[in-house]
Amino acid sequence: MKTVSMRHFLRAGALLALLAPTLALAHQESGQATGLLAGLTHPVSGMDHVLAMVAVGLWGAVLGQPAIWVLPVAFPLMMALGGLMGLLGFPLPGVEIGIAASAIVLGTVVLTELRLPLLLATLITALFAIFHGHAHGAELPEGASALMYSLGFVMATGLLHAVGILLGAVHGRRLGRKVVRAAGGGVALAGLFFMWKALA
Repeated sequence: MKTVSMRHFLRAGALLALLAPTLALAHQESGQATGLLAGLTHPVSGMDHVLAMVAVGLWGAVLGQPAIWVLPVAFPLMMALGGLMGLLGFPLPGVEIGIAASAIVLGTVVLTELRLPLLLATLITALFAIFHGHAHGAELPEGASALMYSLGFVMATGLLHAVGILLGAVHGRRLGRKVVRAAGGGVALAGLFFMWKALA
């Protein structure tokens, strides 16, 4: 039953990713199409965002049920809140530092296979999501629809989480466990580099 649920989730995400640009272009207002396409591509334009979002899926896979679904749902929801803050110009100090810290922390918990209580793991994930969302929201392209842009980056984030979940699916095997832990270590090391850049 769990396998079927995962397949349905991944198929739905892939279908949304394929249909979203077409649906956006069907609108008469170019700002809507621009907004959705920009939102879809923005999260993958920076490696700091990509690695942190994949790490969320990896950590969920390491923790197992129900975290494998809770964390990838909590992140986009709170990221949308952070995005709204960015769109409205609400100040959030240390955004780049928060993003770098997310890669360090999320990579480290995957590397060490840290098994925190679900509530604490969700709170940590949600906190970092606000920083990522704020960065996305503050960079809304001129003339783009804020709503469609937000929808786009939330969808793209969900797909990146799905990538992490898929990669983490091998965690149950001996070699797979080493691969997942190594991936977490790589994310943490990259996070240290991002932090160096943020503090420079």
